[in-house]
Amino acid sequence: MVLAAMSQLPEPEAPSDFIRDRIRADLQSGRVTQVVTRFPPEPNGYLHIGHAKAITLSFSVAKEFGGRCNLRMDDTNPAAEDQEYVDAIKEDVRWLGFDWDALYYAADYFDQIYAWAEQLVEKGLAYVDDQHADAIAASRGTLTAPGTNSPFRDRPVAENLRLLREMKAGEWKDGEKVLRAKIDMAHPNLNMRDPVMYRIRKMHHQRTGDRWCIYPMYDWAHGQCDSIEGITHSLCTLEFEHHRPLYEWFCDSLGIYKPQQIEFARLNVEYMLTSKRKLLLLVEGKHVDGWDDPRMPTLRGLRRRGYPPEALVAFCKHVGVAKVNGTHEIGLLEFFVRDWLNKNALRRMAVLDPLKLVIENWPVGASGQPHVEMVSAQNNPEDPNAGAREVPFSGELLIERSDFMENPPKDFFRLAPGREVRLRFGYFVKCTSVDKDAQGHVTAVRCTYDPATKGGNAPDGRKVKATIHWVSAAHAIDAEVRLYDHLFTSPDPASADGGDFLRLLNPQSERIVRGRLEPSLGSARGGERFQFERLAYFVCDAKDSRPGAPVFHRTVALKDGWQKAQKKGDGKPA
Repeated sequence: MVLAAMSQLPEPEAPSDFIRDRIRADLQSGRVTQVVTRFPPEPNGYLHIGHAKAITLSFSVAKEFGGRCNLRMDDTNPAAEDQEYVDAIKEDVRWLGFDWDALYYAADYFDQIYAWAEQLVEKGLAYVDDQHADAIAASRGTLTAPGTNSPFRDRPVAENLRLLREMKAGEWKDGEKVLRAKIDMAHPNLNMRDPVMYRIRKMHHQRTGDRWCIYPMYDWAHGQCDSIEGITHSLCTLEFEHHRPLYEWFCDSLGIYKPQQIEFARLNVEYMLTSKRKLLLLVEGKHVDGWDDPRMPTLRGLRRRGYPPEALVAFCKHVGVAKVNGTHEIGLLEFFVRDWLNKNALRRMAVLDPLKLVIENWPVGASGQPHVEMVSAQNNPEDPNAGAREVPFSGELLIERSDFMENPPKDFFRLAPGREVRLRFGYFVKCTSVDKDAQGHVTAVRCTYDPATKGGNAPDGRKVKATIHWVSAAHAIDAEVRLYDHLFTSPDPASADGGDFLRLLNPQSERIVRGRLEPSLGSARGGERFQFERLAYFVCDAKDSRPGAPVFHRTVALKDGWQKAQKKGDGKPA
């Protein structure tokens, strides 16, 4: 469990894990003189939180060992890729705080990769197959049964070379022929059973245009791209472990430089999905408002929700690398988000469920209008350099409805009839009466204030048990506030029975309220993060906010002992 009292976790000065240990050994032995890593996303969608771990690892390892890290677009499938995703990937990597030493595209290596394909054909290690995809899949066998050789497996080298060149020249239709590696259809690893290297796709490529009509498969192109770039340590998630023998077979068969592929556990977090297919279903089904919806696990969604990139990187470094997949508690991720925001977010006051508070003995100005006083409020008590701001205080305030109870239980210490509390940065007030509507609902709380308690301290030394926040009714701005919760009701939505993860969608994952906010928030800029005192951390939405009409997203909640007690049902603060 994530402990409530968890303190800030210092990052080790010299992280140690099986990847770094391997790199240290390679450097000490002289096998490697400079570490070169890469982050190779396919530009067929937006990056998600799982990519944050891969990015952090590849770039951090290179930096720690004085090496280089490339960004490479694995753009080998024009059917799914787009320049929009290329641009988004570059933006997201930089948002996380990293920059690449060089930017490459797999498409820039197409000539060399094709030349190597002809080389394998000439060696008798690749052949053109006329079977369609379904027949090839059916002939691969199973984990317990060997595959079946293609009837075209023993074509003469010259014929294979001619057919491959005809494929490249566009003389065959999509799906009519493929190029396969000639390995072993009885190999215990299904990836080694004559995998497809090239398929015909007569499609426009976002980088190479219409120059190519055959495109390399990932397993064929990936290792060769690593080899061309001189990657020393090709860091991949565990699903590529069974692809490593094929990665190495291609390099060995070509006689080219062979990088080391090392696999690590992917990042899984409770209540989140990272399957691109499932995320696409969420977007296309309009279950969310796009790829940047603040409930999405995409980096664009997390950024829009107000997650600081520094917190994401700290989280990824803390969970480290492992050899077995697991799932991390959402509370651990939120700890790092909250920890960063606590130190850096400006404090502001906002009321999301307003209840009027009338100070009956508040003075009236010389003009006959209610007196308005400016009180000084700290911008961030964690940062002495953050300074203070002036907030208007008047005789009619708004407080949270949950901060008043007419008939409070024993452990409720906030405002109640006859009860005195402190108003944050203001005065002590004591409830004298309430106003109610025809249905008996409280519409206003009437109080008196003690002028001697300005700033929140009583000169006679008397104490109060609670401090509540407020805004001046006449000065508060109206704003849309979006309160987010987990997108799914289950911590493991990927394991839904029958694969129907949509039935686990949380109908309360987004709740929109109209808040009343202190006037300084009227000039908030998109991306600015705040702590709404005693409520939660929020961010001003850059997409939907308008001048004079800001929109705020709840990033992460604060801990509230009383709310936890209510959820527990025992009346005792957690």
